[in-house]
Formats: sequence, structure tokens, C-alpha cells
Amino acid sequence: MNPNKSTVFAAFLFSVLFVLLFISCQGDQASPINPKNVKNSIVAEAPVDRDYSDIKRDGVLRMITYYSSNTYFLHRGVEMGFEYELVKAFAEEHDLALEVVIIGPSENPYELLNRGVGDVIAANYAITPERREVVTFSRPYNMVNQILVFSAEMEEIPGSLEEVAERDVEIAVHRNSSYYHRLTELAAEGFSMRVSPLLADEGTEAVLLRVASGDLEATVADHNMFDAANRYIDGLIPGPVISEMDTISWAIRKNAEELELRMNQFMYKHFRFTEDPDRFRRSEFLNVIRKRYFEGSDEVMEYLNPEWNVDLMGRLSPYDELLRSAADSSELDWLLLTAIVAQESQFNPGAKSWAGAVGLMQVLPRFSDLSEEELFVPEVNVREGVRILRDHLEHYAYMDSTNQWAFALATYNAGHGHVSDARRLAMDLNRNPNEWEDVSDALLRLMQRRYYQDARHGFARGIETVRYVSEIKNRVRTYRSVLTSADQRY
Repeated sequence: MNPNKSTVFAAFLFSVLFVLLFISCQGDQASPINPKNVKNSIVAEAPVDRDYSDIKRDGVLRMITYYSSNTYFLHRGVEMGFEYELVKAFAEEHDLALEVVIIGPSENPYELLNRGVGDVIAANYAITPERREVVTFSRPYNMVNQILVFSAEMEEIPGSLEEVAERDVEIAVHRNSSYYHRLTELAAEGFSMRVSPLLADEGTEAVLLRVASGDLEATVADHNMFDAANRYIDGLIPGPVISEMDTISWAIRKNAEELELRMNQFMYKHFRFTEDPDRFRRSEFLNVIRKRYFEGSDEVMEYLNPEWNVDLMGRLSPYDELLRSAADSSELDWLLLTAIVAQESQFNPGAKSWAGAVGLMQVLPRFSDLSEEELFVPEVNVREGVRILRDHLEHYAYMDSTNQWAFALATYNAGHGHVSDARRLAMDLNRNPNEWEDVSDALLRLMQRRYYQDARHGFARGIETVRYVSEIKNRVRTYRSVLTSADQRY
């Protein structure tokens, strides 16, 4: 047994067995699929009118996804995941902040999309006829094979679909998945498979762990997801391929035509078909993130370790206790403080910027009575960072809480001088200097010579500050969503 795999698997097994106490009831009993009785169970209301222009006006793209190593996860507080990095690249290309909407227990991702809670489902979704009835799909960014996956606990592993059907192997899959759709097609072709519908909130990784532990006999997985999981988890045996070259795409609202166009343009740069049907042309960026998440990395291994799995343990970073304590003593939201640290240093206590800011909260020594060496100590740095943040909050205490926090964050990032310049410019433009929406627009204008040449503090990297405020607020919402989902699940 691979020592790395055995260590992670042994550590995770306890957590998996704990989870089984809660999810052992599958809802529907396992039974052969009768294709004549199968109807589309994907339900979604009519989509709201929210297209690219609306998203651009808000400045935020909302990504709907699951919490898993190939979609979105937190590694020591820092956001990661294949789907996350791909969607973030699209958002950055269009000067949009990215907010992640985690699909909670029993939540319908298609309803979240069509109600406008999110703008795109990025969750390794294959295109199926049932899904096409309620959403539109972008150009693809991957092609995968579906394979059966068996538990090594089985006495004899079936070698063919015929054997799977003859031996009445129980295959556990989600009812609305592309896997279930393919098993339905196989049933129509004469392969009578015994299928056990799973609870809607179990991700593919969680199902594979249950198969590895012997709780389930078999499941279906995309080959790339199996390959990634098999690097860290013992007890999985690959079986026959049941579907070849499934198209993986993002799902968007049917009436979001401009968003679809822009996403298709983005995808064309990163993934194209060639004359050879078995070969694809991928961009360097896409190859890099595919390798990172599907060919093995330390981050994915740590994600599969329950000590760092937020979904199981409710931990965001190595500094949760420190940040909770600092936030409580200063009457701050610890999630907001955590989001600031993630934005400033990605939880690296030894970080130092080009401008000389150091530590977890990137404190500038000239704004502290302490030495640079002292500011590298996490407890000291956080204490000083919180002190500076509190000063900014008190400076804007006359504002409502939403604007107060926005201005305090902007000042923490850009300094009082640039924020004051932006407020003066807002007044010159007959806008409200106490409304962040108006001042953020002025900050963007301070990147243009016609505006910054008359400003007291000159050119401002306005886009960085506006993104800083937006991304911290979005990260807080994401942290809260992840922790709430974990609480509801367990």
C-alpha cells in the first residue's frame, strides 16, 4: 500500500464511517432500471432576466458549485479547485469579482441558477438531454469517459457489463446525474443494472470514499475524477467503461445569450477539437490546472485529510483560533478578519510585499511602533492589523455599516489619501462621497490621467482597491456558506 495513500485513507476512514451514520438511508431501494418508467426529474422554475450586462453592472459573477477537490475547496483558508480557477480566469478577463455559491444539502443547482442566486454552474457537469431541457451549456472544456468503480472489498471483481448485470451488483449513483442517464441507456440496450439512488448532497469524492470503505459495492465516476482520487485513496478498483467522450461544460440560464457568447469565446481560447477525434488542443493555462488537480498535488492530498477538510471539520485556516480570539476581543466578525488575511497574505506569516508590508495582515512597519522582525510574529501582526482596521472603522463611524466596512477595507488597502481623493472626485461629479458605489467609480477614474493629474495623491490603482473590497465581501459569504453547509450536513 502506498504510504501516502494509506495515511490519508486511514485518517479519512473514521470521518467517512461517522458520516455513514447520517446518510446510510438512501431514500429509494436499489432496483433494476426500467427505461420506460424513467422521466426527467430535473425541476427548475423559469429563469430570471439576468444576462452579462447585469452581471457587469453588479461587478460580480456568481459561480454555483459543489465543495470538492476538483471543483472548489479551501486549502488552509485559500480558495482552490479546478472549476474555481477556470471560472476565476473568466471573471478576471472581464474585470469581474467572483463569488462562490456552495450547493447545500438538498439544494437544486438548477433552481439556484434560474432564480439568479448564481450565474453559472461549474461542477464538472456532462451534457445530457435532461439537463438541456432546463439550462444552456457553454462550449466544452473537457471530454471524459464514465467508468464503473468497484470496492476492493468485493470477493470477485466483474470484468464486463454482462457480469455486472448477471451478478446483480448494486451501483450507487445520483438520480439526476449523467451517470444515471447512461445506466438508463444501458438498460434500454439490455443490460439490466441494479441501481441505488443516492442522496442529492453527496459529491463524487464522498461516494468514492464510501466505495473504498466497503459501504457501497460500486458507483460510476468520470475517469479523471477516479484517477485523481485513486492517487490518495486505497480500496478502489476501476471497472468497464460505460460511456466514452462525454462533454463537460458550464451550465447557464437559457436566456443569458450574451453570457453564453462570452463564455464560448473564452472556452475557444482554452479548448478546441482537432481533426483527430481523440486529440484536443488545450491552452497552457488549462493544461497547468488539469495537472494540478487531476494528476496529483500536495493541496489535494491535504484536502482529503480530514484535519484540513473544512467540509468535515469546519476549519478554515491554521489560524482560526488566533483570528477568532482577535475578532472577539475587537468586536469584529472573525470570518471577515479571516477573509482579509486570505486576501493580504494567503495565510503566509512570512509574506512581504514590494511595498514593505509584512506578515499575515501585511502591516507596514511605518504604521506601527514595532519592528519588522516583531511584525512577522502571527499574534503580533494580527494584533497590529486589527488595531489599524479598527482605526479605519472609527474614522467612518458616521456611515451605515455596509458603507463603513467598504470604506474601511478600501482605506486598509489603498490608504486614506487615495480614498479621500476619490471622495473629493465623487463630489466633483455630483455623486455621494459617503456611498461606496459612487466612490468606487471615482477610484476607477483615478486611473485616468484626466482625473489623477489634479488629485492630491496622484494615480491610484483603483481597480485593485475595488476588487479588494468586493473579493473580501464575497469570500466572507463563501466562508459562511461552506461552514453552514458543513453544519447542516453533519
